[in-house]
Amino acid sequence: MENQKLMIRVQDVKKQYRLGQIGGGTLRGDLQSWWARKRGKEDPNTQIGTDQRLVGTTFMALNGVSFTVNQGEAVGIIGSNGAGKSTLLKLLTHVTAPTSGDIDLYGRVASMLEVGTGFHPEMTGRENVYLNGAILGMTRAEIDAKMDQIIEFSEVGDFIDTPVKRYSSGMYVKLAFSVAAHLDSEIMIMDEVLAVGDMKFQKKCLTKMRQAAKQDGRTVLYVSHNMATIRDLCDRCIVLDKGKVVFDGNVDTGIAIYMSNNYSSERFLDFTDFRRPSWIERKSIRMRSVEFHVDTLEAIERSQPVEVEYIYDSTEDRDQIGIFFEVHDEFDVPVATACLYGMHIRKGRNRVVAKYDFGMLAAGTYSNVFTTFTLGDGGSFNTEDRTQGVQFKLVNTVKQGEAAWQTVYFGATHLPDAQLCSEELL
Repeated sequence: MENQKLMIRVQDVKKQYRLGQIGGGTLRGDLQSWWARKRGKEDPNTQIGTDQRLVGTTFMALNGVSFTVNQGEAVGIIGSNGAGKSTLLKLLTHVTAPTSGDIDLYGRVASMLEVGTGFHPEMTGRENVYLNGAILGMTRAEIDAKMDQIIEFSEVGDFIDTPVKRYSSGMYVKLAFSVAAHLDSEIMIMDEVLAVGDMKFQKKCLTKMRQAAKQDGRTVLYVSHNMATIRDLCDRCIVLDKGKVVFDGNVDTGIAIYMSNNYSSERFLDFTDFRRPSWIERKSIRMRSVEFHVDTLEAIERSQPVEVEYIYDSTEDRDQIGIFFEVHDEFDVPVATACLYGMHIRKGRNRVVAKYDFGMLAAGTYSNVFTTFTLGDGGSFNTEDRTQGVQFKLVNTVKQGEAAWQTVYFGATHLPDAQLCSEELL
């Protein structure tokens, strides 16, 4: 590392945002807002539902972030929602400026912060390739030399001369990634670029990013909530939490820290103030709390059933309600789901107790997510609520005549032992 060229230097960077609406857009609106605040009244120009206590307050999205990245490194940046990952990438790509601190980039940057960033919908795929190349400072001759490779990798083929507004989201991200991956740049900055696209293309993208770092000597910064891709691609991991770097080093250690920060180790979970994902539309059913009826989450015997108590609040009577108990492995990859069907939720406070059998899971560390859903026709379901779960550890008491289970070799699913039917010498 000592002889490697420095590509990125971030020193004590802070980014402060001001919450609430800034200005009413007109002098009349600003005067209305000022007069309302003067009298202690609600601002008539703020959106309905806005918390008036937050208007005018500040929020530190990044609070003293420092790190360096050398040439050829593939660095994964992970953290929970709101940790500051996307803000950091926007600062690195000059989308916005830091409030304080210094950022130095020693090379040309190819970035993809959102699907099709910088694409003009009225222009064709080919024209957008030239546009993005020009933004990166490349000449037309340089882009011409890479054009065939970009088209082939993106798999858009005959649609390259079609306006991108007619592309599907999958075609959009394929072309956008292909442009960023093939244009001559020393630094690649990617934010959740593999969230769209089929599995085959995702694997091809990972291979391309790995090649860019290991063979071409390019520097890769990759943000993702998919711990499996972080582990597969990156050789270093930075963990952000509340705008600060809490870890910088080994990938497996970083993922373990992220998981421990992201999931509770308490048997009782209170979701009264839990922030739900923005895409959940209905609010009639809310999981208020969950309690695991075990002595500790650190050592649950995998052969013993576990009772879980759910408390729900509902604004109306509802039928055909269910719960997905989603189990993730130590790298946050889904490995199993236990389903509970046919609940009847009444208006007001409800108590539900379910029993789970983890016998099919091998001993190891797991986490979970709770998804409350309404069952529809033909197996369809609508998500009503989704909350984070806990981190728990399954243990297995090895009996005489049994082999110790090794997850790294045998996997996370422990099938029932086979029964010997016959044994003979031939």
